[in-house]
Formats: sequence, structure tokens, C-alpha cells
Amino acid sequence: MIFRVRKEMATLSDKYRKRQEHRRQILLRIHRYGKDILKSSNFQRTRMDIQHGTVSVHNHCVSVAECSLEIMEKLEKLGIRSNERALVRGALLHDYFLYDWHKHTQFKGIRNLHGFRHPQIALENAKREYRLSRREQDIIKKHMWPLTAVPPQCREAWIVTAADKYCSLLETLRLRNEKRGSVLLRRAANR
Repeated sequence: MIFRVRKEMATLSDKYRKRQEHRRQILLRIHRYGKDILKSSNFQRTRMDIQHGTVSVHNHCVSVAECSLEIMEKLEKLGIRSNERALVRGALLHDYFLYDWHKHTQFKGIRNLHGFRHPQIALENAKREYRLSRREQDIIKKHMWPLTAVPPQCREAWIVTAADKYCSLLETLRLRNEKRGSVLLRRAANR
């Protein structure tokens, strides 16, 4: 009986270690492709603005990148390949609107609400600072589909759109810990 309990505890401990190592590897990939974005002063500024619940725009974008990579891995097991670099960079920049949308003065009309307008604003901001591929532009511009009239045109944009919806739901319902992502990302980058 005691031996069985110890064995089960060891198995759970091994699973936890493997899950943590896998997460660290994902965060290293985010750092590899998005290092310039993560270190930029404007992206660092997004730590100050809340996206959903108590989660900052910065941590939301990192979570979306992390979730997108996990979806990409599942699709690769089915033989469906994606551009990892474009996926990570598009996910990091998808909400690069650089204002507190809770306090932002809205223009009149439903089409001018934050949910409809911020993808275009994020794209314009990102284009000013980075050379974006067509895929990265599609990810940023269409991640709010179906609020954006035109659906995503590439696989990576569909993945980020799905990951964004999933992360937003967890954050809004406060099922995601705010500090979890940023601390582990810093640790992964320092190793």
C-alpha cells in the first residue's frame, strides 16, 4: 500500500517536471523569435495596462504566444505545419495598441469600439517598429475575427485567433494566474 502511494507520487512528480520542462522550452522559443519585441520599451510599457480581469496586456500576449505554440505542436502531430517565427511574433504583437482601452475615449459608432478598431491600431504600431511578414500582418489584423469582417487568411492567424479567445476567456473568468507567465519567461530567458 505505502509502496503504491510512493510510486503514484513519484509518477505525479515526474509528470509535473516534464510539464514544467516543456513549458520552459516553449518560453525559450518565444524568447528566441520575439527577443527584440520582448525587450522593446513599448512592449515593456504594456505591463502597465490591464487587458482582461487582472492580467496585463504584456502577460496576455505572452500567454497567447505560449498557447499558440501548444496548438501548433498538436497540429504538427497531425502533419499540419506552421511558420513558428511568424506565429510567435504575430501573437506577441496582436494587441500592440499601446493604450489603456478601459479609459480610452471612444469615437461614436459601434465600428469604432475597441474590439473592432484595435487590430488595425496594433498593426499600424507594429509596422512602425518592426518589419512584418504578410503572415504576421494577417495575424495582427484578423485576430478579432469575427469582429473583423474578413477572416484570417493563413493557418498561423487562425491558431492565434483561437489561442486569443481561449486565453481571454481564462483571464476574464480569472482562471489564469497573472504572475505565472512573466516570471517563468524571465527564468527561461536567463538559462
